[in-house]
Amino acid sequence: AQVRNAMTVHNHSGGRAGGCTTFDPYKFQDKDFDRNTINILNGDFRAGAIAVKIWKNIGMDLKMPSGQYVMPDNPVFEPIYKDIEAHNKTMIAHLAEPDTCWESFAQMGPMNPDYNYYKQNPYWHFYGRKDVPSKAEILKARDHLLEMNPHLRVVGAHLGSMETNVDEIAKRFDRYPNFNVDTAARIVYLMKQPREKMRAFLIKYQDGICSGTDGGIRQAK
Repeated sequence: AQVRNAMTVHNHSGGRAGGCTTFDPYKFQDKDFDRNTINILNGDFRAGAIAVKIWKNIGMDLKMPSGQYVMPDNPVFEPIYKDIEAHNKTMIAHLAEPDTCWESFAQMGPMNPDYNYYKQNPYWHFYGRKDVPSKAEILKARDHLLEMNPHLRVVGAHLGSMETNVDEIAKRFDRYPNFNVDTAARIVYLMKQPREKMRAFLIKYQDGICSGTDGGIRQAK
């Protein structure tokens, strides 16, 4: 229903609004998972979808029967990535979380922009947990995905979850020409970094940075 609603907005926008679709990764063990997923995505592409989003549940929630976490570079997803590339569509990848996901509330402090989110969503707060992947492991898998798919256009949502140090983003831009990031929900982290460093970064890599917001659009009553 969400995809249909998005495509309705897209089709009535006069080209001003694009639509993004997604797929259900929890079906990854189903027979013909890749084929069925590709068929659904191709139908969405025909309806006007211009992008596909994968979410943080890959790497942070999805598990094998053994209990091992399924990472974004798992081979089960590779045919899907290749199909997105073949249709010249973009993949939006919200993978991992801010560093604060792995920090205590005392470390964050109540003024931290993520404090209330993790208070209200404790399931996604990984502080002190030994049974979950580290942020570094998730981003390493994301980078491997980029390496395996050099022609797949990927936008790392929320500054690619590398919000605290633009040097890390710059390294990926230099290494993976197909990689971009958006600024949604992470502008405050850019504001906290040295002004001249930020200015130089934004000028040098301006073609790889998409403006964005994490706010919703609601119909007025």
